[in-house]
Amino acid sequence: MKTAEDFLLKADEKAFDLDHRKIINHNIGKYNVAVERGLSKFENLENSKKKAHVIKWRVMENLDKFLPEFETNFQRNGGKVIWANSAEEAQKEILNIIKKNGGKTVIKSKSMTTEEIHLNDFLEKNGIESLESDLGEYIVQLLGQPPYHIVTPAMHLSKDDIAKLFHEHFGTPLDSTPQQLTQKARELLREKYLTADIGISGGNFLVADTGSVALTENEGNARLCTTFPKIHIAIVGIEKVIPSMADLDLFWPLLASHGTGQNLTVYNTLLSGPRKATETDGPEEMYVILLDNGRTNLLAQKDQRQGLYCIRCGACLNACPVYKNIGGHTYNTTYSGPIGSIITPHLKGMKEFKHLSYASTLCGKCSEVCPVKIDIHKMLLLNRRDAVAAHDNSKAEDIGWKFWKTSMLKRSRMDMVGGKIKNFFLKLLFKKIWGKYRTMPEVAPKSFSELHEERNKV
Repeated sequence: MKTAEDFLLKADEKAFDLDHRKIINHNIGKYNVAVERGLSKFENLENSKKKAHVIKWRVMENLDKFLPEFETNFQRNGGKVIWANSAEEAQKEILNIIKKNGGKTVIKSKSMTTEEIHLNDFLEKNGIESLESDLGEYIVQLLGQPPYHIVTPAMHLSKDDIAKLFHEHFGTPLDSTPQQLTQKARELLREKYLTADIGISGGNFLVADTGSVALTENEGNARLCTTFPKIHIAIVGIEKVIPSMADLDLFWPLLASHGTGQNLTVYNTLLSGPRKATETDGPEEMYVILLDNGRTNLLAQKDQRQGLYCIRCGACLNACPVYKNIGGHTYNTTYSGPIGSIITPHLKGMKEFKHLSYASTLCGKCSEVCPVKIDIHKMLLLNRRDAVAAHDNSKAEDIGWKFWKTSMLKRSRMDMVGGKIKNFFLKLLFKKIWGKYRTMPEVAPKSFSELHEERNKV
């Protein structure tokens, strides 16, 4: 498949890009220090993770009850709910809302769900300006790139890279400090909040019992995006629902500590509908678009629906030795790293994206750091199982494994040829694939079984 070929080519390129590796290791190193400090604040971290896992299990087993409960309560507060089965449906619904209200400009807060439906490109094609307001997202938008990481979109860039980018676009000095660059971005974006027709956000959690959208951020841009424009649209995956407001007491600290190492992020907002008559700010209309886009495919997999427990903290990406070497863009998916590798084949097609489930050392570090205890490394193996069962592998791969199985089932077949011939075929078949950056193993002239038999005769 071309997707798999592209992945291997990009991985090959990035794994040996020393500058890229230096930036990533530096940024993840700072993250590790902060997270270690943040997690130490938990009285019993393991117990908190188990509790979060059980809550998410309960939600996924009863999604048909919690989603209508959220919808009813949100509508009671004056909001409107739209159900979208696919990215195309979500795009169409958003465009209808914008056109109905005569909108020309959109200001967005950080949202992986909008990245998933390629909203910026879609709006641009329809003559609508869509601007990212999160600083990291704003930077990668200026570069014309997708986010590199679920939490920190511009993790692959150094301070000098960003200073050069701002110099080219806005004429700022090349030696600008991070504070000066942030101030410049603030100046540029401030006017956009005031003049934008539509504000678009994601949602970290949907609170069923109050009909609220919970937003977590550090910059305050989401509050501005959802407050100043007359229309606010929140696009949220159906798996983000939690039963009650009390559950945020657990999920907000888990998300903050695993995402950035903070006890709690700087801004935590609950939005329960449009502005009421007694309120001084907020949108005149608020919509929540509940996005499926393949999630029910994953929900139908009893063994793998755990993938929907994810709270998008990015901890598994920062722990993964593969991600740390090949980077986020190599995956060519909205959700990269271990979590992306287990959910993308179900969201976008097993045949095209099964290769991601093989891009792993199966070291289990991703499962170890997950705040909701998803067995990520086990899910990777289950995806591989499904790919084989559905015959999504190539004919050559199927024939190769059948030949290997036939040989391994009987000792006499394994010993039909000596080590010299085995080494010849190893080099012929795997020198370019497996042995490109590794020393090929040398098979001994005689097998252990043959040596054992000879010695017993003696």
